[in-house]
Amino acid sequence: MLSAQEQLAELRRGASEILLEADLLRKLERGRPLRIKAGFDPTAPDLHLGHTVLINKMALFQRLGHEVVFLIGDFTGLIGDPTGRNATRPPLTPDDIRANAATYEAQIFKILDPALTKVDFNSRWMGQMNAAGLVQLAARHTVARMLERDDFAKRYRSGQAIAIHEFLYPLVQGYDSVALEADVELGGTDQKFNLLVGRQLQESYGQEPQVVMTMPLLEGLDGVNKMSKSLGNYIGITDPPDEMFGKLMSISDDLMWRYFELLSFRSNADVDGLRRGVAEGRNPRDVKFELGVEIVERFHGKGSGVAARDAFVARFQQGALPEDLAEVTLAAEAGALAIVQVLKGAGLVPSTSEAFRQLKQGAVRVDGERVEDGARTFASGSSHVFQVGKRRLARVKIA
Repeated sequence: MLSAQEQLAELRRGASEILLEADLLRKLERGRPLRIKAGFDPTAPDLHLGHTVLINKMALFQRLGHEVVFLIGDFTGLIGDPTGRNATRPPLTPDDIRANAATYEAQIFKILDPALTKVDFNSRWMGQMNAAGLVQLAARHTVARMLERDDFAKRYRSGQAIAIHEFLYPLVQGYDSVALEADVELGGTDQKFNLLVGRQLQESYGQEPQVVMTMPLLEGLDGVNKMSKSLGNYIGITDPPDEMFGKLMSISDDLMWRYFELLSFRSNADVDGLRRGVAEGRNPRDVKFELGVEIVERFHGKGSGVAARDAFVARFQQGALPEDLAEVTLAAEAGALAIVQVLKGAGLVPSTSEAFRQLKQGAVRVDGERVEDGARTFASGSSHVFQVGKRRLARVKIA
């Protein structure tokens, strides 16, 4: 069992903020398991690696001997999370929520230990709260405090509508911490306001306030924007092993360390050792291989990562590519280039419209993997092999 200080050192890794760190240390020093809460609205049941940043931290708490509650916000999903929105978000229907929630467990248990995870639903207590109870809850917060939240403040100043029910969302999320008597709540950096409401409500109800730990939003394959399916810069946890490995190999060497920090289960000492190795001359590609094997095997089982690595090596390092492969360098002024820009800039297609057509036909491959998403982008500092059809190939460095 690690000491409280040793646990805190592991838990700091990758976290954006711990509020308050002294409170967390004091809780850890008591020597009893802490109750760790993280809430997920059942809006998008297909998870990508960006979603797993939070779940990985939950898994770390489990390995340190603490209790994890994976809270599905089936009640808050009826309200609609306004975080980061410049307009009222349509709420999900009960049927939507049930369908989405049903897919979560099979995915999260690729990371979390089922025996040590409690899956709960906030309708268990909110569904029992009557109108008088909701009014009493609302009385514990103020409109002025709500308008401190950046997205609400911007909408208020610009005259955009804020529906009253949107104020209920952070209150209900905060009350979840009261109902669960949470010691720690995890969330993305965009959830900081809501997490702090939970801390304030616990104090109002006479409970010891929870520690708030925010986790960063993981950059996608382009190294610029947060990982998102709509931007095409994501790695889905259900992607086939070869595709997942190929996408991981496509990230820049700099971004690799960010992925180690937020996605790898290797210790801080191990990652520091890898950094020293690269600084002393080890090929970063070989270190990236280790990351790829670890991530693929987490989601596809033992041996799958090694097989994906070997297939990748066979395609790109054992004569599968022509020796006289053309090499092109393209400038990315905004830090990344869309795939259609790359294909046109490398001379593989005559126009971006032809690039879209080839993508739609499934004729485009990047590092040997078929790509059909026209929104896919590639970060500066990365290098990839692009292929259109059977004979048009180029190695492209994004500068």
